[in-house]
Amino acid sequence: MLGLEERVLVVAAFLVLAGLLFVSTASAPVSARLYGDPWAMLRRQAVAVGLGLLALLLFWRVDYHRWAEVDDILLGGAWLLTALTLVPPLSAGARWLGRGPLVFQPSELGKIALLLYLSGSLLRREGLLHLPKHGLLPHLFVLGLFAVILLLQPDFGMLAVYACLTVFLLWAGGVPARHLLLTGLASLPLGAVLLLSARYRLERFLAFLNPEAYRHTLAYQLYQAVIAIGSGGILGRGLGASRAKLFYLPSAHNDFVFAVVAEEIGFLGVSLLMALYAALVVFGFQTARRAPDKLGALYAMGASFLLGLQTVLNLGVVVGVLPVTGLTLPFLSYGGTSVVVSLGLVGLILGVARAARVSPGVWVMPEV
Repeated sequence: MLGLEERVLVVAAFLVLAGLLFVSTASAPVSARLYGDPWAMLRRQAVAVGLGLLALLLFWRVDYHRWAEVDDILLGGAWLLTALTLVPPLSAGARWLGRGPLVFQPSELGKIALLLYLSGSLLRREGLLHLPKHGLLPHLFVLGLFAVILLLQPDFGMLAVYACLTVFLLWAGGVPARHLLLTGLASLPLGAVLLLSARYRLERFLAFLNPEAYRHTLAYQLYQAVIAIGSGGILGRGLGASRAKLFYLPSAHNDFVFAVVAEEIGFLGVSLLMALYAALVVFGFQTARRAPDKLGALYAMGASFLLGLQTVLNLGVVVGVLPVTGLTLPFLSYGGTSVVVSLGLVGLILGVARAARVSPGVWVMPEV
């Protein structure tokens, strides 16, 4: 019978292969238009997968306790890189750094840095987490530093991911749930202000509430996605046979790739794909429960939570139950930084599973 490491590896391998397959079919038309080569984007994605495998091996084979020794440095570096996206000569668009083929999204790297820092910080403050000045405020301050940059980019979807990760890890790490609940209630007015302060965010929200009124403008992408998903039926049109990717559906190769996938492989194929995502998250939490110590448990839970959360948020947008966020679908969306970070998170889970195999332990989830 396969151990946890082998199971995580097998599921991740299938998701990576599925990602390369669907990037090849979903990106071919836009790749041909932009680069004169239908396979140009696939080659770039394959290079990113190679880099992601190196990240996976790094997190898998290096003793995960080493990350707690440098997590503050990693966090500071990730924040600085994210802030540099606001400097026009350095940025390649509002959320990216670099030039030419060497372009990456620092806020994606920041997800891992924040996960490592919060986990290490909670461990270092253990015994004091019931005090807001130790358990709550320092970590909300760190979140706030990233929030300023993400709002200026702007990237409200990534900010939501950062916020959810922070709340989840604080709860899992032992911060009293009542502190988190009161903080959430107190932040509701701030969320309303942020929503109303930017016209594009308000319009996106209104389009989400009443897509029919915006079907030719802000809700156009959603309508095309729903049409593509519905036309896939039970068995799908067949690989490569999507019509939505022929410039009917904007972002067919990245944010809305799931619509192309559903159109081509249908309900049954999508169900299998969703089972793979669910299995990866379940195996990640099983790894956390068997972790030798609290740090490993927090790493494995945080990585699993991130992969599951971003999957749910992306799918929620594509099927119309959430407002548009601009978040990628892990492994399947075109995007180098996204696939590198996703594989790095898998590597972090594997690193904890490896340690658990050598010296198993039991992690008890905190009571709400």
